[in-house]
Amino acid sequence: MNIEEILDKKNNQDEGLKIPESTPPKKSGWKKPLLMVVLLLIVFGPVIYVGNIAMNLTYDTSKLTTDYDPKISSRIYDANGNKIANVFEGRHRFYAPFDEIPPKMVEALLAIEDTSFFEHGGINYDAIMRAIAKDIKAMAMVEGASTLTQQLVKNTLLTREKKISRKIKELILSYKIEAELSKVEILERYFNEIYLGHNYYGVKTAADGYFHKELNELTLKEMAILVGLPKAPSYYAPTKNYDISLGRANRVVERLHALAWIDDEAYEKALKEKPKVYNETLTQNKAPYIVDEVVRRLKDQFPDFKTGGYKVYTTIDLKMQVAAREAMTYGYEQAKKRLAKEQERVKKKRPKNYVDYADVNLTQFNGALVSVDPKSGEIKAMVGGIDYKKSVFNRATQAQRQPGSAFKPFIYQVALDFGFSPATKLIDISRTYDFESDANNDKNDTRRWKPKNYENNFKGLITLREALVHSRNLATINLVTDIGINTITSKLKKQYGIKDLPSDLSLSLGSITLSPERFAEYFTSFANKGTLSDLRLINYVDQANETVYEHPEQVTSKVTEERQAFLMTTILRDIVKRGTGVRAKVWGIELAGKTGTTNDSIDTWFVGYSPSIETVVWFGNDNNSPLWNREQGGWTAAPSFGYYYKKLIKLYPQMPRKFEVPEDVIEVHLDAKHTEYFTDISKPPKAEVKAEAEEELLF
Repeated sequence: MNIEEILDKKNNQDEGLKIPESTPPKKSGWKKPLLMVVLLLIVFGPVIYVGNIAMNLTYDTSKLTTDYDPKISSRIYDANGNKIANVFEGRHRFYAPFDEIPPKMVEALLAIEDTSFFEHGGINYDAIMRAIAKDIKAMAMVEGASTLTQQLVKNTLLTREKKISRKIKELILSYKIEAELSKVEILERYFNEIYLGHNYYGVKTAADGYFHKELNELTLKEMAILVGLPKAPSYYAPTKNYDISLGRANRVVERLHALAWIDDEAYEKALKEKPKVYNETLTQNKAPYIVDEVVRRLKDQFPDFKTGGYKVYTTIDLKMQVAAREAMTYGYEQAKKRLAKEQERVKKKRPKNYVDYADVNLTQFNGALVSVDPKSGEIKAMVGGIDYKKSVFNRATQAQRQPGSAFKPFIYQVALDFGFSPATKLIDISRTYDFESDANNDKNDTRRWKPKNYENNFKGLITLREALVHSRNLATINLVTDIGINTITSKLKKQYGIKDLPSDLSLSLGSITLSPERFAEYFTSFANKGTLSDLRLINYVDQANETVYEHPEQVTSKVTEERQAFLMTTILRDIVKRGTGVRAKVWGIELAGKTGTTNDSIDTWFVGYSPSIETVVWFGNDNNSPLWNREQGGWTAAPSFGYYYKKLIKLYPQMPRKFEVPEDVIEVHLDAKHTEYFTDISKPPKAEVKAEAEEELLF
């Protein structure tokens, strides 16, 4: 009966009353009407209030229904499927379809949060009445009665403000969600939207973060921990309050047992279990320079990379990455120790032309390492700096530096391909070159260049092998002069694809600029037996179980014959055995490589390879200022290279240890310790026969 019917009935009753005429009408007082108004407000006020809210409420549930598209974190993996990092924007979430959620986890959630979930239509009135009774009895809010649907609405469609109006909206929207989604769809969204502490959204995210497991790998106790978190995520977080979290999980287990949803054996086992919990950063980033580089390379192709739920499978080997990072730290610390010793020495005696070691700014000193499989072109390790926390700049890919003498093998390989052999004699004498300088736009400014060897001496004649083993500048410059600078630059551009080469003799000393990564790519021509391989960091990218990007087929180009490349390998091997790179030597494995140092020790390098892995190491100052005196590739970079390969042979003892000699290479044993190598292109030099005195007379 509505208010009109009640009033009509009351009027009809009044008309039927017989009031004697002799009885004077009574005057109605003010109390009775006021009481009626109050009663009406008490009875109908809430109805009017709720109706007003309902009339003004926007019933848009599309965020959970038709337009449901949560932001999903992307993941980056190494070549062996080990996760390198999570990449996300704002909320960290991995999405799990309902089929991926273990049935026992569903039961655990229903047991502790909403046992009658499949029976109600979004609101559990029985639970509400029980909660009200308990709250009145305790004179405090001791129990809630929100269903899973209400919790989902509250966390996705509404704010968390504690107002009656919000609660009313929650109830109405819960009814609407139940009408638009199935129970399974509601559960799926709940499991993926619920906050579980540590900025983990969804059970799949929390399982990965807290336990390093997929959902199907979780134990019952671990599931109980997760479903027990929504009530108070920060308070029950196992990383903060482990024992309290276990207590909450035990109540979940006990509830499951009370409902007979688990047997006694499972119950006892779960109560005793104490799972291992990981307390890590959200990104779990094991290789930040790699992650930054991956994001940089994919951001244009996938603008939603951080929110699109991509899985990136890289070429990186995490074990090698760790070894590379340790190697760079080792080289850095060794350089600091040498500086400390030099500072101590200078205190006693200050030599001429030495920098003031007290003023050396180590904040600028940094390094980079790139390690690749030269055959496949896969980048196996990349370190862009000594400390990512201090500098995110990736020197391995973004720094442009001069390689110095580390570039010489390219020049010597051109000579070998032209018919020179490791035994060919080169001229190691000083020359003076006049050239016109464009400085100050004065074309008449003629200057002189008088290069010298690092040792400040010259040998006269020296074999090609010894010239490169000991990195003789004068022999190299004379070699370039003899072959012709234009001939060499043309060969390097055409066969190796090296760009921006200087057109003067400074090329002999490596005056080009390139990144360590690019240098590693060029150097594959030696490490890969005469074949240049393009490098790659990313193998493929998946999204929603479909491959959305795959690296194109590997591009290789043959730059020289295998036998000719082997001649260079034997020379570079000698550099490690007895030349400028002896500090890169590792017992038990053959290594080949070249040191590099630019003028004033601005850049120091070691570039080399084993029979299967190639590595580039660079050290220098970020601001291009000179390093302290005597620092050079053999001192600064070579030790890191050697340290790295010591780690590799421990990690992978089965890796190839010796360089194979091609069948068409001629070995000439000069003595018990020395062997020289020749080919049909680089032939042995003709024997010098001294004519007898009598024979000279005949002519």
